[in-house]
Amino acid sequence: MNESLDRRGFLKGALTVAGTAAALPLATAGRAPASTAASPSEGEWRNRQAGMKYRRLGRTGFMVSEIVFGGDPVAPDNYRHVEMAVERGVNYLDTAPAYGGGKSEAGYAAVLPIIGRDRVFLTTKVSAFGGARNAAYQKIFDGLTRAEQESVLKDLAEDVRERGATLPTYMGNYFSGQIREIETDALSDVLERRYPGKVDARATYAETMVRSVEASLRKMKTDHVDILMCPHGASSYAETQIPEVHETFERLREQGKVRALGTSAHNDPAGVLRGAMASGVYSVAMIAFNIANHSFVEPALEEAKKADFGVVAMKVAQALFDPDRSTNTRPERVALLERIVPGELNIHQKAYRFGLSNPNLSAVISNMVDEKQVSENLAVISG
Repeated sequence: MNESLDRRGFLKGALTVAGTAAALPLATAGRAPASTAASPSEGEWRNRQAGMKYRRLGRTGFMVSEIVFGGDPVAPDNYRHVEMAVERGVNYLDTAPAYGGGKSEAGYAAVLPIIGRDRVFLTTKVSAFGGARNAAYQKIFDGLTRAEQESVLKDLAEDVRERGATLPTYMGNYFSGQIREIETDALSDVLERRYPGKVDARATYAETMVRSVEASLRKMKTDHVDILMCPHGASSYAETQIPEVHETFERLREQGKVRALGTSAHNDPAGVLRGAMASGVYSVAMIAFNIANHSFVEPALEEAKKADFGVVAMKVAQALFDPDRSTNTRPERVALLERIVPGELNIHQKAYRFGLSNPNLSAVISNMVDEKQVSENLAVISG
């Protein structure tokens, strides 16, 4: 085994170029959509209330509240605000095994019997997916010769540059380590193309998905989720084209454990959305969309609307703040938002109003931490 190159050192110059100019790729035509849990044309309604507004989540047919509930702050000792949101008409609850250090799904287990499982669309994710994939491909990279590693890293840098994945306004800079995450995922993409069949797809993809879903169902004490998002945190078009993910979803769907397949992406959101649409298997994507990156993402949202593909916007308000959920705002982004959405609303409310002004979105997601935030954020859309 050869000593691996320092990927960060090699990429430092190349990715600087990537951040200066790029053209986002267009989607290729995908096959016909796979059968999902599509409802009649009037949509599948849950928890419909007069004080809330709803939109159709693409071909799932799910009629979801315009603001959906982010589960990161939910815990067994912190779920009263979930009850309050559902009382106000919210009907889509989001979570993941990684949220809250594992407490989020347990928090939903506590609150679901209170609010009624059949009143909400429940979503979870496969948080272990990216780590399993990247670890498998890192082993392959480590076993290459130095010359092979250099060639792979050149392809990686070109791939990132062509996609514009590190353009500051497109990337958004939502958390420290985001560029590193983009690089790591891109390395797996390049190696997957170069060395097909080198990774045990059953262990890396199928078994990871099955274990994650079964653990989530046990933890939330439910027999199914309405949407499963895998990958959780995709970074490229390529990550939506993995056959084993599609096949495993179909098996889980036939078993009644999941109803629709989605993916989430704060990195390269337009590319991930186009890949999900082209796959013919995905029905939903939760992607970063906000005041910083909207010009990059809006064309893909128009394509999604025409394809009857459901899109939930995330990082809508986070883009206004420094990375890692700092309370420090980014003045230039706040100023732009204030010009576009004038008035007396706070900046979180203005961010959600900005997102919901796009008719091609189904909803925006908000990580509401308490009852005060529920009241403030739902005021944007109630009535």
